Amino acid sequence: MSSPEIASLSWGHMKVKGCSSTYKDCKVWPGGSRAWDWRETGTDHYPGVQPADLDEVLKKGIDLLVIGRGMSEALQVPSSTLDFVKQKGVDVKVLQTEKAVAEYNKLAGQGAKVGGVFHSTC
Repeated sequence: MSSPEIASLSWGHMKVKGCSSTYKDCKVWPGGSRAWDWRETGTDHYPGVQPADLDEVLKKGIDLLVIGRGMSEALQVPSSTLDFVKQKGVDVKVLQTEKAVAEYNKLAGQGAKVGGVFHSTC
């Protein structure tokens, strides 16, 4: 299964190729995607992305995870969260969301087993 391309990104809106939904924030992995609902884990801009936000994507057999911190990079990614990802044997890249989506799409286009979590506003 391949990782679906992010078809479009604008402030507060993300579209994943092959999916009829529009997301504000989303999780993607080989073969699927869904909304990233911060209320599920109590996530906020600070302290930021929690291991629980990433666990679902990490279990999808990915080799690399791309995290989009938002258009203005307001979403924090604590070192403890990065350590959690690395302990699972997965490489991780943390970028401003537009750059993160470009990197994710490049890797997905090359057939990499890549997953991502993206914040599309601040």
